[in-house]
Amino acid sequence: MTTTSSRFFDELAKLMTNAAGAAQGVRRELDAIVQSQVERVINNLELVKREEFDVVRDMASKAREENDRLAQRIAELESRLGAVSTADSQNQ
Repeated sequence: MTTTSSRFFDELAKLMTNAAGAAQGVRRELDAIVQSQVERVINNLELVKREEFDVVRDMASKAREENDRLAQRIAELESRLGAVSTADSQNQ
């Protein structure tokens, strides 16, 4: 009787081990399917990756700084040009 009982539990343990292995395989396969579907949806939405966004943001920031610097330079040159024009008008 103990041999039969022992054999029964051995077979039950094998069955549970096989079932656990199959469940893990199904889970891996399901994860892969879900991941590919999520990637497909993201690609269809035309979303950008964080790294790409950060690069473009940095470029825009540098362009804004350059724009401000050039605007300041133009204002300075215009004020010099205005001073020269005023001096020329007074000399005539």
